[in-house]
Amino acid sequence: MSNKNSFEPLEIVKTKESLHQHLQSYRNDRLRIAFVPTMGGLHQGHIALINHAKTLADMVVCSIFVNPTQFNDPRDLEKYPRPIEKDTNMLAQAGCDVLFKPEVEEMYGQDEQWHINLGHLDNVLEGLHRPGHFQGVTQIVKKLFDAVQPDIACFGQKDFQQFKVVEQLVIQLQLPITLEMCPTVREPDGLAMSSRNVRLSENGRKQALALYQTLLQTKAGLHRKSIRTLRDDAINMLENNPGIRLEYFAIHDTESFTEADSLVKNQQLVALVAAWVDGIRLIDNMLLT
Repeated sequence: MSNKNSFEPLEIVKTKESLHQHLQSYRNDRLRIAFVPTMGGLHQGHIALINHAKTLADMVVCSIFVNPTQFNDPRDLEKYPRPIEKDTNMLAQAGCDVLFKPEVEEMYGQDEQWHINLGHLDNVLEGLHRPGHFQGVTQIVKKLFDAVQPDIACFGQKDFQQFKVVEQLVIQLQLPITLEMCPTVREPDGLAMSSRNVRLSENGRKQALALYQTLLQTKAGLHRKSIRTLRDDAINMLENNPGIRLEYFAIHDTESFTEADSLVKNQQLVALVAAWVDGIRLIDNMLLT
């Protein structure tokens, strides 16, 4: 829907007030606003989100904000890539309308408290292995939603559990926002695109492909083996793979996000994996049905 061509300049705003003023004219004209929140280190997966957002709305806002409250490890926060010039150029070429690039002080006051009941989502897989992570995610997503007030927000499937968490936030707080989950974008060899991939060595890059290959193997075996056997086979394959330290491999129902025991008719399943390669934590998933 967005009529913007890639030659129009990208508007860069750094405060909530200037963002509100800039977007007000679009709201007055009842134009639809789509939003793509990112932490920067952009790659073609992010650009796919921008492109999809452009088909859904009249204008697209992208945010770049490395959110300190969702990092469990301060070293991970420190090492997170911040190639802002490259990111800005990529957004301009993709025809994004507005880049919202606030400083930490703009988004957080002193001693802020935040907690939302995410139920079991906070205690399984990513929630279990990264305590507090999803509280940090929901805190900043709510702040960004308040700042942008979008009609639609686009998120990548690669962070499947995060999408379920944001969905929970929207339902609980009854936010008038439609969520769109966009398919994971992969490198030609199948590795899921991630801002962290640039930190992999050449050898680590090859070893990391085992995550994708295991997901493919699981999907291929869905109607031939039990869910338990598929899970055990995947865990064995990854644990016996040199250079990979497995954190979890699980098969969940996509709606309830509870672990699946057997395949029920019309049930949608997703296989999810997290592992360490080269000291870098990678996640991936694949819809099985």
